[in-house]
Amino acid sequence: MRLHHVQVSMPRGQEEEARRFYRDALGMTEVPKAPSLAGRGGCWFRAFEGDVVVAEIHVGVDDPFVPANKAHPALLLGSVRELEETGQRVADAGFDVSWADRDTFEGYARFHARDGFGNRVEVLAVAEGDTSQR
Repeated sequence: MRLHHVQVSMPRGQEEEARRFYRDALGMTEVPKAPSLAGRGGCWFRAFEGDVVVAEIHVGVDDPFVPANKAHPALLLGSVRELEETGQRVADAGFDVSWADRDTFEGYARFHARDGFGNRVEVLAVAEGDTSQR
């Protein structure tokens, strides 16, 4: 069994805000929604290693919308340097970023961010010098 995607919610008509966070700030690639689902609104995003999909987030319309305060996707990056660069890019785009829990998950460095709708997203990397998580 493998995980195909994680879905987070957004308010109707806010696809551009979803793109601003998931595509522009996080650096994911927007992909077309399945034709049978496209009329529902929302956006799909993927991260790739070469041609292989390594993460997929579906941002779907929820009405009424309530942001996920605790539940969240966690995206694993290749290095602490990439983590820090991504955190800075997300902050520079105007999104909330917290490094308060940076070293609270053994073997990893991480930050938490909020997308433009208030949904929590975790981004992490194996801590430098830690080989137990590879």
